[in-house]
Amino acid sequence: MTEKKPLIISLAVSLGVGGLSALLTNRSMEKYAYLDQPPLAPPGWVFPVVWTVLFVLMGIAAYLVWRENGPGRKSALTLYGVQLVFNFLWTIIFFNMARYGFALVWLIILWGLILAALLSFWRENVTAGRLMAPYLLWVTFAAYLNAGVWYLN
Repeated sequence: MTEKKPLIISLAVSLGVGGLSALLTNRSMEKYAYLDQPPLAPPGWVFPVVWTVLFVLMGIAAYLVWRENGPGRKSALTLYGVQLVFNFLWTIIFFNMARYGFALVWLIILWGLILAALLSFWRENVTAGRLMAPYLLWVTFAAYLNAGVWYLN
């Protein structure tokens, strides 16, 4: 159990951030459904499924980096933590505050932080870097959706 504890903690942090943001924005999702959507916008049920998978992958990636105990571990995990905070706040800015233009700028910064975390993870553990790639791709798609919602509404 001792060797599993850091993995459980890493997953709990990642899923906790996602769960808390979902809890805080739950009522705003109803408003989101009524917004004009860009082409390729998925149905609402897709978001919690994809985000759950992504938060699990992120948690595993962070655990792999933590386990390496390499020279860049601390900075990689710090970048990871910062991007988690930005991710959490983007959800509030976009869904609760409905500040779509500001949310897009915030998301672009988040994208850069994710890329930096991915590259830092990659240097510590290649598998950890690869596990972050779907997250970067999804946030790229989210930027498209965010821009579309901002433009159309």
